[in-house]
Amino acid sequence: MSKVVIDAQGLGKRYFIGSQQRKAKYKTFGETLQNTLMSPFRKMGQLLKGHASGAAGMNQEIWSLKDITFQVKQGEVVGILGRNGAGKSTLLKVLSRITEPTTGSARIIGRVGSLLEVGTGFHPELTGRENVYLNGSILGMKRSEIKDKFDEIVNFSELEKFIDTPIKYYSSGMYIRLAFAVAAHLEPEILIVDEVLAVGDVSFQNKCLGKMQGVANEGRTVLFVSHNMGAIESLCQRGIFLEEGQITFQGSIQDTISKYISRNLAITGGFADLSERIEERKGPQEHSFIQSVRLMDETHTSTDMLRMGAPAIFRLEIDFKKPDEFLEIGVGISNLQRVWLHYFISKWEGFQIITEKGRQIIEIEIPAIQLYPGEYLVDVWVKHTRKRSYDDIVHEVLQFSVMEAQIAQGEANFKYYSQNTEVYSPSHWSLKGK
Repeated sequence: MSKVVIDAQGLGKRYFIGSQQRKAKYKTFGETLQNTLMSPFRKMGQLLKGHASGAAGMNQEIWSLKDITFQVKQGEVVGILGRNGAGKSTLLKVLSRITEPTTGSARIIGRVGSLLEVGTGFHPELTGRENVYLNGSILGMKRSEIKDKFDEIVNFSELEKFIDTPIKYYSSGMYIRLAFAVAAHLEPEILIVDEVLAVGDVSFQNKCLGKMQGVANEGRTVLFVSHNMGAIESLCQRGIFLEEGQITFQGSIQDTISKYISRNLAITGGFADLSERIEERKGPQEHSFIQSVRLMDETHTSTDMLRMGAPAIFRLEIDFKKPDEFLEIGVGISNLQRVWLHYFISKWEGFQIITEKGRQIIEIEIPAIQLYPGEYLVDVWVKHTRKRSYDDIVHEVLQFSVMEAQIAQGEANFKYYSQNTEVYSPSHWSLKGK
């Protein structure tokens, strides 16, 4: 009988909002050491001034996780499902010992290799080579063990030319290549992988999924978060469904996916404000930040219900913080199994790259929605084509329905797609100002 290697009991994680927090940035070793030595004196100063440690400005509390209890046995591959903001990433951070739970406990047996968001686990001042050895040491491996695996890690990451470059100069895609190679090849007993693979290109994503399948076949334990239902179903045996920080279902992966899809049928109203959706979005947001997405019909009315073959309009509000000629805007439509069916890409339509800093409103007019009746999801992104990585990407920003409609003879001059086929659909892009 397989032993339990992850035992979570009553896990809870509370965050305070309203406190003044500075955005964290990387530090040199000297700065890190200085901050460590000065921290007790800063806290004493706060107390002398009458400020309880961490109390100032904390106006409201949010529980990202509430009473999370589950077990994972050795050799199981478990998929964690949930909409953006459900607490998936927070749970993985707690299990990876990156953040402490506010309540409850998690007992982990075995070495844990984690691949979470970009920036976690590596020190930017060190080279790729040095970070490989550092991560191996953190996992408790001997230097000789890391050396035996080093060439395999570098070959998998395809970063031979850059392995002795400080990773602060890496693109997010390069970072992910090395981070996944380290996490998967240093033989942890437990591998924890977040949706961060979405930052890489498609061929590397498939390469990573194949490696995870190999890890699972070796009898090691895998926790996997993804919006790709096909990858989840093929890789995982069991699923955990999170909603608003709580587990609402545990069971076979097929039953968990069914529950997740059925809950996703909630009406969105055709508008999504993304300004507060920080935790679950991917990419560094160095050049851009997607503020909102709106779906409209041909009358420019917000809607989550379109007629089959009817026109549709997506309106994107994007804050361009550092415009770049190599930025590309994209909208993707997928079915509820997370198979993408349509892509609308700015460069395909010759859309003029925005060079002005600040918020801009962009409309994408689609002459005809080429989908059968059913439910669909929308992803939106800004990509840096030169770096070959996403600058900002948000999954499942909207959900909409397509309903049946009479198509007059002569109007059906296109094909409808709703299964596993990607297809080019023409669209007209325009800038509507700020």
